Amino acid sequence: MQLSDYDMDTAKAMLKSKRYLYVGFMCNQAIEKIFKAYYVKVNSKQPPYTHKLIKLAEESNLYKIMSEKQRDFLDIISPLNIEARYPTQKQELLDVLNNKRCKNIIKETEDFVIWIKKKLEN
Repeated sequence: MQLSDYDMDTAKAMLKSKRYLYVGFMCNQAIEKIFKAYYVKVNSKQPPYTHKLIKLAEESNLYKIMSEKQRDFLDIISPLNIEARYPTQKQELLDVLNNKRCKNIIKETEDFVIWIKKKLEN
């Protein structure tokens, strides 16, 4: 959970410095880490070595209780892990990841992380 919070802070720092490609990457990382924290809680074992958010959500039984909006957001945020590290179409991605879009990604990520943290507390 602490690493998820750290990644959120890093995403915000990337927004301030206008490094938009890494805003998406760090938001992806924040969700991945909170999913893995939840996975450990419900399965009492180490999470699989994967960066696939939907797989982590499914294997921890979160996916079936997620809203349609949350599922749609996973579809948006999931590819940003790879695209940020290996940007095959960097300019096209940067055209989409402008300041306004990145602020929205951060907001949606924060909402998602809060939702999972509440589940971790129960």
